[in-house]
Amino acid sequence: MGLNTNDRSIAGFTMAGHSLVHWFETSIPIFLVVWLAEFDVSVALLGIIVALGYAPFGLGALPGGILADRYGTKRLILLCLLGMSASFIILALASIADSIYAIAVGLVLWGVAASIYHPAGLALISTGVDERGTVFAWHGIAGNVGIALGPFVAATLLIFLEWQYVAAILAVPGVLAALYGLQADFDPTAAVEDDVEAGPNDEMTLSDLLSNSRTLFASAFAVVFAIVTFEGLFYRGMLTYLPEILHGLPVMGDIALGAGLEGIQPADYIYVGLLVVGMAGQYAGGKLTNRIAAERGLLSIFVILAVLALVFVPVTSLGLLPLLALCGVIGFFLFAIQPFYQEAVAVHTPADTRGLSYGYTYLGEFGFGSASIALGGFVLGSFQLMAFFAMLSVFALIGAALSFGLYVRLNGGYAAADDVSA
Repeated sequence: MGLNTNDRSIAGFTMAGHSLVHWFETSIPIFLVVWLAEFDVSVALLGIIVALGYAPFGLGALPGGILADRYGTKRLILLCLLGMSASFIILALASIADSIYAIAVGLVLWGVAASIYHPAGLALISTGVDERGTVFAWHGIAGNVGIALGPFVAATLLIFLEWQYVAAILAVPGVLAALYGLQADFDPTAAVEDDVEAGPNDEMTLSDLLSNSRTLFASAFAVVFAIVTFEGLFYRGMLTYLPEILHGLPVMGDIALGAGLEGIQPADYIYVGLLVVGMAGQYAGGKLTNRIAAERGLLSIFVILAVLALVFVPVTSLGLLPLLALCGVIGFFLFAIQPFYQEAVAVHTPADTRGLSYGYTYLGEFGFGSASIALGGFVLGSFQLMAFFAMLSVFALIGAALSFGLYVRLNGGYAAADDVSA
């Protein structure tokens, strides 16, 4: 990677953590069909139980960031890894209790543990890494690897093993990553000035938390938070409904598969391909943060995403190859934007509240951003497909407008280094 020893050590630790968060996250839906057959419950009840597990993943980001500032990022990431693994062990043991409520306990504990990672991991990168853009890039790629491998490994193992054994096996990498992290040696504040206190703050009080929050939202971070929220609305809406949309396209019915391949869904492979292309987007976006201002990058990519959303429906009528190309481009830019907002948070926040800053960031991304799931379901159920992509385009255009406003303000006499003391 061309990184110094400290940067490489932090990169390896956070890449392992990021990939495993998404490894666990995307494997959970694979168990749904099995649980419906195993337990005598309705789809509605099981949906509520799974939602209870996913909810803390976004809502817990803010308290996770607060804890990272108070107790240190490495300690919190280790707790996250062990907590997620323990949660999947509880899922495996639920078969012994033969109770859907034991499943609920395991999923809720997973959501709580997983919510810690993003604020803690990104805070560690922002305060400990010199080549921040490069590590953000590799960190994002690792997340995409986890997104792709989690469901693939879970589905493959379920062909040969009972679901409880699969859940237990999926927990093993989390334990191994925690053991690796225990012996990992790095300076978590190597990238901050010597006179800046960015380590654990055991004396943080509620008054300090409120004061730090006021300071953040009196600065450019308030705009960054809004930008991330609209990126989250676009991201969640697109990734949640795109598989279903692809399945329903007429062009998918025109794909002829050979004998023995009838069970394969081409739309699923297109979706996985989009995620794989996203790895290249993560890398390119991370490297570009070292060359152009985060605000300019955000503005450019938001505009591109808005256009891609608007042309989706017309492109579907052009045939399979144009659709494949469009999905690849969407995957590239959907993930290329992430290192830019991660860099924007690092630029526009003080080092000693970086965990809190990323906690608010991922509350906007995964918490508020999830509102597009409900909005998207309503729009798809009440209007034509074009209305859904128009909604996504509006989210992107609002993000572009906010990015443009932030860029103009910063270049109008207010430096990034000054805004956190406004």
